[in-house]
Amino acid sequence: MSNPFQAKWSKQGHSLCLGHWIISYQGTEITLPDKQLNNDMGTWGVYDPIFDNDPEYCEGKAEDDWIIANADWLADVFIEHGITINEQNMRWFYQAVDEQDWRCGSCGGCM
Repeated sequence: MSNPFQAKWSKQGHSLCLGHWIISYQGTEITLPDKQLNNDMGTWGVYDPIFDNDPEYCEGKAEDDWIIANADWLADVFIEHGITINEQNMRWFYQAVDEQDWRCGSCGGCM
């Protein structure tokens, strides 16, 4: 089965910090808490605009650690939208947002 979650950050280019998450589950948009809606998700990656291929600049949490740290609010979102709370769905959610995650300064717009 392919990932039922789709995630997109609403802004691109040099204005990432002005965006918000657009996330859907099986094509139906889901609502995130304000804290998560307008901020990066803290997933693992290199977000430095200059050293974007240098693993020394990695930050955030790897999948397992991220799920443990975010399980409470994520479970609440799943309940609110009728999504089964299980490890696979949490992994799919992480993987969807990880592809679009960002950090303040990662676009170079504020440099």
